[in-house]
Amino acid sequence: MKFPKSLTLSEVAAFLSCRYVGEANLPALGMNEIHKVEKGDVSFVDHPKYYDKCLNSNASVVIINKEVACPEGKGLIISEDPFADFNRLGKKYSPFVRSLKAVSDSAVIGEGSIIQPNVFIGNNVRIGKNCLIHSNVSIYDNVLIGDNVVIHANTVLGSDAFYFKNRGTHREKLWSTGSVEIADDVEIGAGCTIDKGVSGVTYIGRGTKIDNLVQVGHDTEVGELCLFASQVAIAGCVKIGKNVILWGQVGVTSGIEIGENVVVLGQSGVGKSLEANKTYAGTLAQEARTHWKEKVLLKQLPELIKKLK
Repeated sequence: MKFPKSLTLSEVAAFLSCRYVGEANLPALGMNEIHKVEKGDVSFVDHPKYYDKCLNSNASVVIINKEVACPEGKGLIISEDPFADFNRLGKKYSPFVRSLKAVSDSAVIGEGSIIQPNVFIGNNVRIGKNCLIHSNVSIYDNVLIGDNVVIHANTVLGSDAFYFKNRGTHREKLWSTGSVEIADDVEIGAGCTIDKGVSGVTYIGRGTKIDNLVQVGHDTEVGELCLFASQVAIAGCVKIGKNVILWGQVGVTSGIEIGENVVVLGQSGVGKSLEANKTYAGTLAQEARTHWKEKVLLKQLPELIKKLK
């Protein structure tokens, strides 16, 4: 997420009532959590496991809960609670804005697009040409939709990221400041949910077709011409190449990559990154040929044991 105007390290620190280390006038152009961070961004880290990753990332300003050496060209903001302060910053520059009507006055709808009854379209939404949005679809603020897109009934675009910090007595939600972008010629089935990025964009590539009852998590990037069958569930921060097919009830864990032209067979569980141009299957998905060989060997196991006796 970019700030409405450029801030400085000292201005961000003053807003958070925190001490800073670095050049006071260092530009702070926006904010992003670690998976989407770019030069000029403010990011945060509150666990030793991720200190090095965050400090060596593209972030220009890091909100951190430990005194460490400041990397050259960066700024540090020393905070007792970086998660809470990152939330404060997000709520300041991307606050919730109430909608007072079904289609916001700030929404732009392209020529030839059809909006069926009972659709909700939030603030600053952009819908391209010749789209068809069926009844009871909810499109949250700042969603961008290309041309020739079809969205079926009861689908939700831009719901909050599923991202929480365990506080012991409760789980604190990370404030979502990102958005969703749907490229041209995408079709999304009925009852789907595509979450906005925590601070970046959840992206669905050109020509991708999504069946009913599919979940796509925050900050996930889906390539061109993919096919997702019903009940596919994709966690946050996944990168999916072009022409990938995920058959029914496939589950994909967070933070991995799926190469282009991959096929994952039904009810598989994808727990690690998958190489391109292969077909995978299994509860913990592996290359399909290996999976079926193991199945055959398991069936032969009783006879093999008899021979060994």
